[in-house]
Amino acid sequence: MLKYIISSTELLIAAAIDIALIFAYIKLAYSGRGKIAVWTGLALGAVSSAVMAFMRNGTRLIDTFILNLVLACISLAALVLFFIFAALRKKLPGAGTAGSLSALAVLIAAIMLYVLPEYIAYPYTIWLNENSAVSTDLLFKIIGMVLGFALVLVTGIAVNRGAVRLSRGAVFWIMTAALAVNSVRLICVMVNVLITKRFVKSNSFLFGVVKFSSNHSDLFIYGAMAVSLIIPAVLLIKVMRANEPYDNPAQKRKIRKKRILIRRWSATVVSCLVISTFCMTAVKAYVNKPVELSPVEHAPEIDGNICVSFEMVEDGHLHRFGYSTESGKEIRFIVIKKPNSSSYGIGLDACDICGETGYYEKDGQVVCKLCDVVMNINTIGFKGGCNPIVIDYRIENGQILVPIAGLLEHEKEFK
Repeated sequence: MLKYIISSTELLIAAAIDIALIFAYIKLAYSGRGKIAVWTGLALGAVSSAVMAFMRNGTRLIDTFILNLVLACISLAALVLFFIFAALRKKLPGAGTAGSLSALAVLIAAIMLYVLPEYIAYPYTIWLNENSAVSTDLLFKIIGMVLGFALVLVTGIAVNRGAVRLSRGAVFWIMTAALAVNSVRLICVMVNVLITKRFVKSNSFLFGVVKFSSNHSDLFIYGAMAVSLIIPAVLLIKVMRANEPYDNPAQKRKIRKKRILIRRWSATVVSCLVISTFCMTAVKAYVNKPVELSPVEHAPEIDGNICVSFEMVEDGHLHRFGYSTESGKEIRFIVIKKPNSSSYGIGLDACDICGETGYYEKDGQVVCKLCDVVMNINTIGFKGGCNPIVIDYRIENGQILVPIAGLLEHEKEFK
């Protein structure tokens, strides 16, 4: 659950802040005329994201690299057009307003299309790695996904409600700063795609840009969050300095209520950003804390087989065995006695989805180290999902005999 709270927050929060600031600017600069642009951008982004999520996961028609390149170009072009048309509003009010609103609508849709398809695909990814269509683990992951979205949504609403209490000029510059952070990220994405697809020749400078942006991708998220902190800071300064006159108690109560709302929205923005930062740092470090696999146990090699006696694995816990090849690789396999049964779950200590990361035992359950999927112990030894890769074995005279020749067929799985 925690893993999906973190991943949802990291994926969506910068986009939510950008869109919230765009909404606030449209409301202040265009009043009721901007509603069409807002709803057009939202509808276009939501529908295209759902279609793209299906095409990326259900077909092979989408090249994610090329899609990212196209979206980056569209976003940057829409941003440039917005500034051009916004500058023309004084000379050509009608064309300037229509052009700038259209550009913002396209920008909203492009920002959503860049992040939402991956989020929409989370349930499919979770289900693909599960052994059961309905399980407690599956439910917790979906709950984590929903909680992450809820945190991002509240953050976006708080940023928007705080921003609309500022002046139009202040919101314009805050929005510009947030979109500038997003633009730098998009330029890095474009460079990465152009080099990866060999549309341009790499050099030390471009490689440095790609390397830095890939290794420090969180900086763009924290950059957007830092920009949004300007809103509560300005609002609180404004409240402390304000000395609005009033003629009667009713006006005084109105002024007091306005200040209370400002403090509440400011506190909400700061609280949401603190919680998000905590999730993306401390909680992420806890969740990603490396799990040490249990040591490989010794089992004798007899007549070309690894021989595991029943006594070695009778306790119902996960046991790990291995064979060292001539090239120095260790091919591992696991054995666990199935609950309420005399049979055993036997398979490679690797799977087709997650590779050789291996499995560990936690609270009587077998868990994939990479994706945290909990195995149904009764299905270990069968193909499917994140189950261990099936290997040949036979049972004779109270022993499990695993042919070494069969293990060598899977040598490529272990690096």
